[in-house]
Amino acid sequence: MNKESIKIGDCEIVITEGDITESDCDAIVNAANNHLWMGSGVAGAIKRKGGTEIETEAVKQGPIPPGRAVVTSGGNLKSKYVIHGAVMGQDLQTDGEKIADTTISCLMRVFELGIDSVAFPALGTGVGGFPIDKCAEVMLSEIADFLRENKTPRRVEFVLYGEQAYNAFGKALKNINSD
Repeated sequence: MNKESIKIGDCEIVITEGDITESDCDAIVNAANNHLWMGSGVAGAIKRKGGTEIETEAVKQGPIPPGRAVVTSGGNLKSKYVIHGAVMGQDLQTDGEKIADTTISCLMRVFELGIDSVAFPALGTGVGGFPIDKCAEVMLSEIADFLRENKTPRRVEFVLYGEQAYNAFGKALKNINSD
């Protein structure tokens, strides 16, 4: 399996190619819409593997504004939690600002939960149609800044579907200053 990483203080950003539903992180992030319905893509995979109770728990907390995130249990997943980041509204459109806001909101939920590890997909690049290379730049920059300031979580892992996504994030990772 492909894997790259950098250290930011005592924290690590890891990039792997694989299936986010198989992650052993404390929490995984779902690229959600603001009503928190789980249809296709990452959300559909999480619902299929983790169970419909994840969607039921999420929908009870919505709708939420794009750029915000809520937490549910992990259902049947290895991860204890699923963090649902609303990277788009019902128009299924996203942009760099929504991706940045959603990334930070997800990290704030991790911080509040006091957990050590979280796995992210490439937010907004599926149904949202946002370019993968720009997504990588936005998300990695936001995460690196967050880790420098908060010193937690210990591990942020990107579990990316496909070689194109992995390569885009690997290229962007090289532009992040490790400390």
